[in-house]
Amino acid sequence: MTAATSVLTGARVVLPGGVVEDGRVTVEGRSIIADDPRRSSTRDLTGHWIVPGFIDIHVHGGGGASFSSGDAEAVLTGIATHRRHGTTTLLASTVTGDLDDLSRQAALLSELVEQGDLAGIHFEGPFISPHRRGAHKPSLLRDPHPSDVRKLLDAARGTARMVTLAPELPGGLDSVRMLAEHGVIAAVGHTDAAYEATLQAVEAGATVATHLFNAMPSLLHRAPGPIAALLEDERVTVELINDGVHLHPAVLEMAFRSAGADRVAFITDAMDAAGFGDGRYLLGPMEVDVVDGVARLVEGGSIAGSTLTLDTAFKRAVTVDGLPVADAVRALSANPARLLGAYDRIGSLEPGKDADLVVLDASFDLVGVMRKGSWVVEP
Repeated sequence: MTAATSVLTGARVVLPGGVVEDGRVTVEGRSIIADDPRRSSTRDLTGHWIVPGFIDIHVHGGGGASFSSGDAEAVLTGIATHRRHGTTTLLASTVTGDLDDLSRQAALLSELVEQGDLAGIHFEGPFISPHRRGAHKPSLLRDPHPSDVRKLLDAARGTARMVTLAPELPGGLDSVRMLAEHGVIAAVGHTDAAYEATLQAVEAGATVATHLFNAMPSLLHRAPGPIAALLEDERVTVELINDGVHLHPAVLEMAFRSAGADRVAFITDAMDAAGFGDGRYLLGPMEVDVVDGVARLVEGGSIAGSTLTLDTAFKRAVTVDGLPVADAVRALSANPARLLGAYDRIGSLEPGKDADLVVLDASFDLVGVMRKGSWVVEP
């Protein structure tokens, strides 16, 4: 990887104010700088798109490696896999385990956060509903008592950014309040909560819907459940898995239009097989078969995360779902950056921000990735 110190020219550049034809992005060192016409080192990207680097707030692994493995090299393999697919910033998501094991995982992951490889840790489980557990081992689930949630925060040494929990369980609302007080995102997910209980969670400080629609009650006309409550509240960012498996395109479009372009974060929820291939894997302690890119538990057949990468999610959003490119950029870059409180550094192509960007061809296939001014994939 070589440091980029040139001007990228000729592409359609997606800026916060819209798409600029025949745009220019000037990079010096690790940052985007104001355009300098005196520079002679240019790279012509005519016929391409330049968009901000993608940000994934919910991902469990990739490249055959798991973020829950307890092995730093495996975690770095997963990170590198997603970087090659345009994800320049990500949270490492864990899977339900016992508290001591999760604490050990958090200690390792926190070192990678401190090194700058990760943007933080997302604990998905064990504080989730046994009725909506998905691919989480039932015997390891527990109620979200604040003291147990706090144990994981302490183990993460300030690097925990999000905790998914079921707020209807004993201790749920108190844990949401505690997380909010500590500046950690409380996410409602893997929940059996009713509409009213979900509203209480949002009032207590929950601000994210973990993979909306999946692992929660369906939207019914007499029992709207958590889906309606999370879609209607402007304080909530809704995660959507845009792989064509987790959500029907019509449902994704409904959610996107209901929440609005500024409240959606496309995620992968990817497990080890992302960027690697079909086969048998472990998701935490659970065996998973991946066939034709679809991950399901060996026992029971529940969907077990995805094999999605965010470049595929972007292309699908534009070419299948018919979203404007600028709206897809919001869902993949700007919105998660704001959620993480990092929009001053990442999430858009503006002077002073990190030079994190993705180059796409005219068909929206990825051909280049830059992270902090260095090419990960050189176009």
